[in-house]
Amino acid sequence: MNVNHVQSACYNNLGTRVASGFYLLLLLIVFMVFRADSAEAAVFDTSKDNWGFLGGYGQSFPGWGQTTQRVETIDLAPRYNHVIFADLGSGWYRGFHSILLELPVHLVISPDTSAMVGMNFLACYTFTASKEMRPYLFGGGGPVYSFADIPGMGAELNGNYQFGIGLEYKRADNHNLLFEIRYHHISNAGTEEPNEPLNSCKVLIGITF
Repeated sequence: MNVNHVQSACYNNLGTRVASGFYLLLLLIVFMVFRADSAEAAVFDTSKDNWGFLGGYGQSFPGWGQTTQRVETIDLAPRYNHVIFADLGSGWYRGFHSILLELPVHLVISPDTSAMVGMNFLACYTFTASKEMRPYLFGGGGPVYSFADIPGMGAELNGNYQFGIGLEYKRADNHNLLFEIRYHHISNAGTEEPNEPLNSCKVLIGITF
């Protein structure tokens, strides 16, 4: 078997294990806090919801899985945060569960100058033990449409999945500051050839309102 194929398979298995591990951790936290008697569903209650806007930089890394291209992006993402379960858990894992809806625009600055647009549905758990510094975990995905001419991407309509960690710094005026780092994967799931994915790391900062 070709050595490159073996390395590619190893990278893919590693990426799958990392993603699976993250989702299992997220599910474990959610199931753990669901045991709290104070948990209340707020599916139709929007009083605790907020809007946000994030911007930052992303880069794919050749050799990470089957990624062959170094693609750099400036990322802009308006976000709506809808709280599903409030006041979960107690102690260090006290927090709330929410759904994040994002409409990201990825401005490609290398190797092409163009854009990709998408829609993300992300599950999020925010820890609220600290009143000022609130870490959170999130993961999910959605469709991505690419206008960019990137070698190895055989389709314009693709899908993405991602997960990451963030920190929300609460301010008295409710315009809280957000800091995030994400793993981001884009591919067409084998619907077109070639199908070389983009495995990227993204760093974002933002504000809520």
